[in-house]
Amino acid sequence: QVQLVESGGGSVQAGGSLRLSCAASRYTYIGYCMGWFRQAPGKEREGVATLYTYDGRTSYADSVKGRFTISQDKAENTLYLQMNSLKPEDTAIYYCAADPWVRCGTAVAGRGADFGYWGAGTQVTVSS
Repeated sequence: QVQLVESGGGSVQAGGSLRLSCAASRYTYIGYCMGWFRQAPGKEREGVATLYTYDGRTSYADSVKGRFTISQDKAENTLYLQMNSLKPEDTAIYYCAADPWVRCGTAVAGRGADFGYWGAGTQVTVSS
């Protein structure tokens, strides 16, 4: 079992930055796909970014490329999402997810249905 706890959400004006954190309850560095997904009101959940903890390879949704950066701190067993140049359309609940079997390279294009572990989510609100 892996428990995930997100933090760092909040309200910010367009153009601002936030950093989300996801603390995992057990070591995931031996080869998990970890990712950030988001769900806006009235919309389906979508992938934002994924990271394969073994080698650090990352993938991003086109909508956030160049603005968001996913990273990990293996010593702290924590996943991060640095979000810069935020836009109102980034407003959503952001969820952290993890799974040892998901194909990380393609997972960001989906809705995360194959991920077995999820956090409770953290709200990000971007005002114009």
